[in-house]
Amino acid sequence: MRDDTIPQTVLFPGLFNKPLVATFDQPHASSDGGAILLKAAEARYGLIDGFARCLIDERQPGKIQHPLRDLLAQRIVGIACGYADANDADQLADDPIHKLLLGRDPIAGAALASQPTLSRFENGQGRQALYAMGRELAERVIDRHRQRLHGRARQITIDLDPTDDPTHGAQQLTFFNGHYDTWCYLPLLAFLTFNDEVEQYLCAAILRPGNVAASQGTRGLVRRLLDRLRQAFPKARFLIRLDGGFATPEILDLLDAEPGVAYVVAMAENQVLTRLAAAAMAEAQALTAASGETEHVYTDAEYAAKTWAHERRVIIKAEVVRLAGREPRDNARFVITNLRQTPRWIYEHVYCGRGDIENRIKELHNDLEIGRTSCSRFWANQLRVFLTAGAYVLMQEIRLRAARTACARAQVGTLRLRLLKLGVRVVVSVRRIVLHLPRGVPDFASWQRVAVSLGARPG
Repeated sequence: MRDDTIPQTVLFPGLFNKPLVATFDQPHASSDGGAILLKAAEARYGLIDGFARCLIDERQPGKIQHPLRDLLAQRIVGIACGYADANDADQLADDPIHKLLLGRDPIAGAALASQPTLSRFENGQGRQALYAMGRELAERVIDRHRQRLHGRARQITIDLDPTDDPTHGAQQLTFFNGHYDTWCYLPLLAFLTFNDEVEQYLCAAILRPGNVAASQGTRGLVRRLLDRLRQAFPKARFLIRLDGGFATPEILDLLDAEPGVAYVVAMAENQVLTRLAAAAMAEAQALTAASGETEHVYTDAEYAAKTWAHERRVIIKAEVVRLAGREPRDNARFVITNLRQTPRWIYEHVYCGRGDIENRIKELHNDLEIGRTSCSRFWANQLRVFLTAGAYVLMQEIRLRAARTACARAQVGTLRLRLLKLGVRVVVSVRRIVLHLPRGVPDFASWQRVAVSLGARPG
């Protein structure tokens, strides 16, 4: 925006005792003053440099104005700050904070890339480079937590889950999915939990066509994650938790063959399982008739589907659900496992814990818009998924550093609002860069704690 086109508008002239004038004329100001935390968080991972090493730059060297690393950083920082698409790039091209985060002088530095440049970048990468980016994402996340935990972890839990990514155009490989009743992609997401921590850390995000089976690509991903995790944490035990879409003979055979791996895998009900659950269901029905409340009974059985090579232990949850104004409803659930603890403990303390990854997936969808896969090319959309995953990894690092503050368990959208979206005026002198932030920031204590934890010095 040029100085001669800055609008000066009188707003609500009768609302106050004087006319209110709003002028957008601060050339060295930004609404993302707190986003310097993203730069400090990224320094712990080296994720952007890792991604950049995976990409192939086929542009003519003499015509390159924005290196691939800068384009990656611009998009990842933008997504973390709430700009999920590249459409805001032109308005943010001279934003001093966004330039600073790319290593440019916030005032005199060259403008950032435009929307057309970013769009060409997103559409310029192929399958080989994106496969390398997927490996790099897992490598950076695992290595970061290896350093944080000094290579010592008692147990590492791997959660995998598909999620629907509805599409609304002519994107490649978008298909109708009957389960979700929409045209979509079906990304596969993987999360890691270390010991008894509450956070599940995103380590893989694979975009898939909308009509694939839920288990598509799972075997290769599980093998790669286990191999790398065993190198990083040689003494750790592993637990893998999966929903019913993964209960295939191939996945179960893989889990049985992996040494030191426990698993809990949900399974859909069938006639044989219904018969096995009949006695427990009758007991639950008697209990709910007496109490008038929802009741459940746990048991187990040895079961083998026709396609299985041998029997496996199945945990049975026989539940009768009572809701006000409705008839009681039988609700049997089944979980395949190689654990030997009691059925109730396995279901409630092991399997049910995987439900929290739904909150991580909601953050990816609602706060970072991982479903903004509107490019025509499938591989361009996979790149967008990786960019969003990179932004989420940085936000998870900020949340980790906010431990014991008011932001310790805040959702990503709340973290952005409280810690990143701070108005700032940038002043550059010969000796230093000063960010003049508002004195009345409600979460200043949290922001300062995160900053110090990421390497800043107080005072």
